[in-house]
Amino acid sequence: MWLPPVDRVADNELEAALSHLVRDGVYAQAMGALTGGVLLVGYALALGASNLVIGILAAIPFFAQLTQLPSILLVERLRARRLISVAGSVLGRLILIPLAFLPWIEAPELGRGLLVAGVAASAALGAMAGCSWNSWMHDLVPERRLGLFFANRLFYATSFTLLTGVAAGIFIDSWAQLDIGLPVHAYTVLFLLGSAAGAASILHLTQVPEPRMAPPERTIHLGRMLAEPFHDTNFRRLIWFLGTWQFTTNLAAPFFTVYLIAQLGYNMNFVLIMTVISQFANMLTLRKWGELSDRYSNKAVLALCSPVFLLCIFAWTLVSLPEKHAYTTALLVLLHVVMGCAVAGVTLAGGNIGLKLAPRGRGTAYLAASSIVNAVAAGIAPIIGGLFADDFAARELSLILRWTSGPEATEFVTLRLRHWDFFFLLSPLLGLYALHRLTLVDEAGHGHERAMMQEIVIETRRAVASLSSVAGLRLMNTFPFGRIVQAARAKRSRPRPPSRHGGEN
Repeated sequence: MWLPPVDRVADNELEAALSHLVRDGVYAQAMGALTGGVLLVGYALALGASNLVIGILAAIPFFAQLTQLPSILLVERLRARRLISVAGSVLGRLILIPLAFLPWIEAPELGRGLLVAGVAASAALGAMAGCSWNSWMHDLVPERRLGLFFANRLFYATSFTLLTGVAAGIFIDSWAQLDIGLPVHAYTVLFLLGSAAGAASILHLTQVPEPRMAPPERTIHLGRMLAEPFHDTNFRRLIWFLGTWQFTTNLAAPFFTVYLIAQLGYNMNFVLIMTVISQFANMLTLRKWGELSDRYSNKAVLALCSPVFLLCIFAWTLVSLPEKHAYTTALLVLLHVVMGCAVAGVTLAGGNIGLKLAPRGRGTAYLAASSIVNAVAAGIAPIIGGLFADDFAARELSLILRWTSGPEATEFVTLRLRHWDFFFLLSPLLGLYALHRLTLVDEAGHGHERAMMQEIVIETRRAVASLSSVAGLRLMNTFPFGRIVQAARAKRSRPRPPSRHGGEN
């Protein structure tokens, strides 16, 4: 068998494997940045896509998770997760190459249809690969290192994506200024570069060993396998939380790019800069969230980051209140910084808590069941958003204050909700229910949510108490990393222990 499983992974092999996984994550993230997210929305808009098409493109990656159903059977029958993951990744990423040449199709409707079909096929194959990858990582990465390892992996991947995003923004802007070809042709180059990054990711993935799966105790029945996680009370509660959370956030988040371009009038280069800022904040806080999740619990991190993210979605209604103004750009920068920090914690802890609560040896079924529920919830949300977007475009809710003095009257618009603002208000309201579901989940750990909150509050108070000095102000600006830097400096200032020969080092 090509890429066969192994009976045992030695310590040195594990360290080498984790190093390859970091590199795999870096290139995979770069591929996603160049062929998905903001750039995929920009590509679709350049091809003339409607709001409904944008919603469908946002929903495809989630509905593609349903292909984990046949993938579960494939994993249990072949018991070769690395082979399945690599094969699915190769096929899925090859599809990206013809998608790069859609601007040369003369029929615009056909081009948009092929874009949707191609993205769907690539995402479906990627989801099949992801199902086997999750089970593979569940048995490979030690539980005690889950938080910090995946935090480091996301840190390096996000760091590289920052550079990729900046370069992509400069490239698109330069392409338009140099008049090399049509603006949409810039996306052709980016898609081809993304395909190359995907190939580099696969090369590193092939170097990671796969622990052999334990022999099945009984005949595999897909229905029974998927039903088993729902009979586990605690894991069922986790599935409820993750599902409601995915629906809540994806009702609004996929349309941030459209909102910035269509309603606020910013260009794609500005949107990419905002994305880079958010990813930079994400990168800076990942390791801290990883440490906190290992020290306390993933639930503690979720309990802090989830409400912050919901408040950020609500704050999108305020950045242009009542109209776009001189401070809108500054508010957007601040908003993207806070969102980046919150998303880092939610993404890391939300992924790790499923890995942690799934029983050893049964991770495939548990994680697949969770992914399927998440996929359905997250896939329905942007389609609903796309369907109702045009309807909300013709509606407006305003709160007007009127000052009357004699025959003269002055009116002040204090609140104006229109188009996407309705989604940014509805999403956090629904999110309150998701937060309620989180409180019902039990997670064994070294601490509790309150203990972590107290630690962060203590750090904040110490920083605020020293604001009278320049050093204190600098410490506050770097929170929550100020305490880490301070501890590192104190460690360097300590006298070194004497050498074995009795002298000083």
